[in-house]
Amino acid sequence: MKYVLVYWSRYGHNKKLVDSLDGMLKKNGGETQIFTIEQANPASLPTADVYIFSAAAEKFTLQQNMRTFMKNISGMDGKKYGIMNTHAMKKNRLAKMENLLSKKNMVKLAEVDFQVGKDISSGNAFIGNWEAKLEEFAKKL
Repeated sequence: MKYVLVYWSRYGHNKKLVDSLDGMLKKNGGETQIFTIEQANPASLPTADVYIFSAAAEKFTLQQNMRTFMKNISGMDGKKYGIMNTHAMKKNRLAKMENLLSKKNMVKLAEVDFQVGKDISSGNAFIGNWEAKLEEFAKKL
């Protein structure tokens, strides 16, 4: 399976998730490509079997740069995706991500959210067993 992982990360949480997921997918024989939203072109993403998008919630919504990126995705009818969201609140923004991608006629395979707590700027503020949650997410892809 070929995977394209696209993420946005301010403090490093989403980068950590994508890097960890990359290792899990490769361990299971997957071929991966990782891009920040600044590196990827939403109008011409590389060909893959599954696309994974990861971003944070900010200011009570999905982070602006990822929102804009998802709004500009094109040519993805019927393509499969997974979404990951980090947030410091008890409310994730997965529904916002799903709404944006469903407008592109993409098909969701899996979603997962990760709450972060104190010391958020360290990139190590995950609450709970985030690695187990990520492994379950990877199995659904």
